[in-house]
This record gives sequence, structure tokens and C-alpha cells, in this order.
Amino acid sequence: MKILPEDIKKILSIDKALLFLSEKRVPIHRHTFWYLFGGLALFLIIIQFLTGMLLLVYYSPTPGGAYESIDYITTRATFGWFLRTIHHWSANLLIVVVLIHLASTFFMKAYRQPRQFTWISGVITLFILFGFCFTGSLLPWDTTAYFATQIGTEIPRSLPIIGNFLTHLLRGSDFIGEESLKRFSALHVSILPMMLIGFTVIHLILNQIHGTSVPVRTGDNYRTVPFYPSFLYRDLLSWTLAGILLVWICLIFPIIPGAKADPYSSAPVGIKPEWYFLPFYETLRLFPSTIFSLNGEMVVNMFVGLFGFVLVAVPFIDRKAIKGEVSRVPDLVGVILLCYFVISIILAYTT
Repeated sequence: MKILPEDIKKILSIDKALLFLSEKRVPIHRHTFWYLFGGLALFLIIIQFLTGMLLLVYYSPTPGGAYESIDYITTRATFGWFLRTIHHWSANLLIVVVLIHLASTFFMKAYRQPRQFTWISGVITLFILFGFCFTGSLLPWDTTAYFATQIGTEIPRSLPIIGNFLTHLLRGSDFIGEESLKRFSALHVSILPMMLIGFTVIHLILNQIHGTSVPVRTGDNYRTVPFYPSFLYRDLLSWTLAGILLVWICLIFPIIPGAKADPYSSAPVGIKPEWYFLPFYETLRLFPSTIFSLNGEMVVNMFVGLFGFVLVAVPFIDRKAIKGEVSRVPDLVGVILLCYFVISIILAYTT
């Protein structure tokens, strides 16, 4: 029996999907450009999943095989270096895109009713991505990865009651070792991907149900276009440009394995986490060791936890946005936090 293209379209319900997308309307105004970053985040997440699955073909999550498998991917597997480099730089680009998407959503007040849970699912997705970045940093099992993770997993220890438990839960022992690598690998390739898929699907469904938000200041001064084909073409163009940029970065800055981790050696001088963790790192570095007889590291950890909670609860805190009014205080706080984020990264690299 011969299967025609029309039969494939019926089986996949392509016509119904395109009809649904054509009925969805996207607001067009002077801030429409920022809508593209949500689609870009989805594009980069797909790249992360595809490259991650291909890397798993060669990767061995054991202290005796992790570094060797990464070295084999980089130096011997066909286009392995390119695959690993794309996985690395697309992860960095994904964090940049999601942070821009979060900031634009915040300043456009897109979290106001009825999109509160769209915002919450997006923030949780960001937390999951940070979890990916942290767990993935140990997998190459090189010197920098080993000691950065040793330091990073030590930070929760300052928390009262649960600190020691969290540190031991992450490491599986007193120090980073085989059990730690197994746990980080399981989180990175199994547990976190399932969580990411779940919250990404929830985020997309909520976006389809409630539609695209319009900034408070825009009022009724905008028009709408169908998502398909009008806005979809813009999304595809942004995906193409992002893909070209990603390939260019990979060709100019390939990722090369460092020296294999040696637990008995000293930590490298001036070791720092990845750029997206630098604001937290710089805060810990600059904060007093004690404040009002309290451990400074514990205070910073608790403040970060409080900040995460407030970020999730923004739709319920910003009362003016709920009423559709301009709220300047949250905007001011957002600008201050953005400036602190950028300045702390610069300080971490220059001091």
C-alpha cells in the first residue's frame, strides 16, 4: 500500500495543528521583539536534549572512565569536539536567553492575572536549568570541575538544621568521589530532564490557554497577527540566526578538556564558577564572615532562598500590576538587581 503525503498529514493531524496555530493571535507593538526569546529558549532546549543524548553514547559516569570518555569524544570521535562544544555553548546561550525572557516578562508585567502560573512555571524552569548547569559541571571530571563542585557542594553546609544533610545528599560521602559523580550524572541525564520536560510543557500549555500578554503601558495601542504563519516565520528566523551564532562561537572557541581531576592535589589558584553563578559567588566573597553574631555564609544562603521565593511570588506581591496599573517600585527593584548582576560578574572577573 502506497502512503501519500496527504495520508501522512492526516495521521499527524498537521492540518489541525496549523489551524490551531493560525487561530492564536500575537500582539504587535513596540515591545513585540521580546516575545522572540521564549521561542529561542525552546530552540536551545531542543539542542541541549539532542546533543546530550548523542554525548551519552560515549560518556561513562565513573571516575575511571568519565575523563577518558570526554577525551575520546573531543579528540577521536568524528565531530565529537563539535558536538561537545555545541552542548557547552548552547547551555550558556540558553541561560542568557532565559534570563532575558524573564527580565522582559517582568518589566512588561506579563505575570499579571490570569498568567500568574505561567510566570511560576517559567521561574521553576529557570531553577531547573541552573540545576542542569551545576550538575553538568562535574561530569567532565577535570581539575576545575572537581574542585569547583567540591566548593559548591560545601556552601549549603552553613544552613541551619538541613545544611549537613544537603551537602551529604549531593556528594554521597564526605568528599566528591565516585558516588558524587553517579548522583550528579543521574540528576543531569535522568531526573532533571524529566522535570524540565514537564514544566516546559506546562509553560507552553498555559501560554496557549491565556495567550500572549500585552505590556501595561501599551494600552489598546496595538494590533494582532496570527501566530501561523506571520509570527512563526519570525520565530524561525530568530532560530536560524541563533543557530548561525552558535556555530560561529563553537568554531572560534572550541572546548578542550583540562587536566584530569586529582583529589589529592591542591585546588587551582583563582578558581571561579561559571559566569551565571558569579553574582552568588561574589556576594559570598564580599559579605562579612559574621554579621550580628550570625555566620555570613548562612545569611547569604538564606537571602538567596528568600529571593527565590519572592521571585516565584511576584505575581501575588505586585498589587498594582494585578489591577493593570504601572508599578514603579518593582521596576526600580528589577533595575537594581540587573545592575548588581552585571556589576558582580565584572567584579568577579577583574578582581
